[in-house]
Amino acid sequence: MKIIEPIIEVEKFDGKAIMKKLERACRTCYRSEGSITDESYSNLLKNCINRGHESILEHEKISITMICDIGVYKDLTRHRFASFSIESTRYCNYGKDKFDAQIKFIKPCNYEENSTMYELWKESMEEIEKKYLALSEAGATADQLRMLLPHSTAAKVSMTANIREWKHILSLRATVHAHPAIQQLLIPLLLLFKKEMPEIFDSVEYNEKFEEMYFQKPAELTFIEE
Repeated sequence: MKIIEPIIEVEKFDGKAIMKKLERACRTCYRSEGSITDESYSNLLKNCINRGHESILEHEKISITMICDIGVYKDLTRHRFASFSIESTRYCNYGKDKFDAQIKFIKPCNYEENSTMYELWKESMEEIEKKYLALSEAGATADQLRMLLPHSTAAKVSMTANIREWKHILSLRATVHAHPAIQQLLIPLLLLFKKEMPEIFDSVEYNEKFEEMYFQKPAELTFIEE
């Protein structure tokens, strides 16, 4: 058994370049392309968003990759206007050498380490892995073994959404009402988007009381070593 921290990586993007492309698409409506300057995107996007005209934000997208627990991706896949490719527990047999014959579990951020609750959680994961490996040795397929896997199981996820959908997702999943495991990943993502595209994301609220020590800050998207 291996307990790991979640990971979030974001494809390299240029926030200003994205916003300038959104401006150009928007100006098609008014045939005002001649009004484009180096900074004209800023007021135009703010005005569109203030009036609720956010369809223009759909012209650009950003992709991320995460290693997260199953509970996190279950929440995210409720969002309809995004694309997901997810590590399949039907085809990945964690009892095989490819996975070092062990299950990876995401360390819970809502249990204090070394507390009674954390130790009980850890014991539960150890017992699950023990039974999982025993079933694998007995010839069970990944399709059968998946029935044992808990929400804490680590899985790799590739996700792409357009800018409008990211704004919607983050407005829901970075708040106090979201599960801590998803806040841990998406609050830092929102803060990155706020920094790079403030005209679009400044108005998105988030749980400012979430402890920064648990943040998993986004890195530039590269190949993630398992």
